[in-house]
Amino acid sequence: MSAAAAAGTWKLGDLEVNRVGYGAMRLTGNGMMGNSDGAPVDRDAVVRLLHGAFGQGVDHVDTAAFYFSPLRSANELINRALSSWHGDVVVATKVGPGRDPSGEWLPMARPDRLRGQVEENLRQLGRDHLDVVNLRSDGTASIAEHFGALAELREEGLVRHLGLSNVRPHHVAEAQAIAPVVCVQNAYGLDWRRADENGLVDLCRERGIAFVPFFAVSGLRREAAAARERDARVHTVARAHDATPAQIRLAWTLHRGPHVLAIPGTTNPAHLTENIAAATLRLTDEDLTLLDEPDGADAVDDTDDADDADDADA
Repeated sequence: MSAAAAAGTWKLGDLEVNRVGYGAMRLTGNGMMGNSDGAPVDRDAVVRLLHGAFGQGVDHVDTAAFYFSPLRSANELINRALSSWHGDVVVATKVGPGRDPSGEWLPMARPDRLRGQVEENLRQLGRDHLDVVNLRSDGTASIAEHFGALAELREEGLVRHLGLSNVRPHHVAEAQAIAPVVCVQNAYGLDWRRADENGLVDLCRERGIAFVPFFAVSGLRREAAAARERDARVHTVARAHDATPAQIRLAWTLHRGPHVLAIPGTTNPAHLTENIAAATLRLTDEDLTLLDEPDGADAVDDTDDADDADDADA
């Protein structure tokens, strides 16, 4: 059994995947803004990294056409890696937000512009259809018109399955009335539990929908650069399992239910292996109780742990 398979599998429609995948946001820089101050990542190194992930059982990748910096595109890098990999890998991408060629953010795409965004992903990824397309909401009350436009592209065969990102529970019901929803991506982690408070995690489980947290490792730091773990609860559990704090945060999310997937991202091969190995961790009831206790955050720990395994947005 591969490391990524140790946490089991889930189906995105008819596509069965291991619950630990890979998020591509940081491939071109630190966050969606591109972090173009640094040198561009080496293409060959990224291909080796992604092949390493696939070799450890990662069989689904999260990306977006708007993940790019001046000289690199996440979709381009994924295309390059998949073209030289002999195996099935599910690619999930996102539409809704957009950036112009210079990197400036554009307003949320109108429904009639979503076809162009889907086609942009198809070109960049070198595919004739997209496995999963998530509509990323901008917080509007209704997503019906946008999701309906994607449902039409699904009927045409350009898209196999549809999902949602950055949504509230009522959006799920609204979308399901139009077409099947296979996954929901929202910010969620030990420090950011809104999807528990509003019932979204439970709703997805009840409806057989994958719940895919982003910022599961970085938490409230979101897209900021990785930093030393400051939560005493996480350090305590990490020491008990001889694990890194990042692994504990990932394991905690995976313990939220069999429908919860993980998409940590990194450009560091060692962190990649650590992230994937989080699938093998089995937290005890005592561990989970401790992690759920309040007032555990912001307790400085001076141990010299290399817990800067960066986390990907969805």
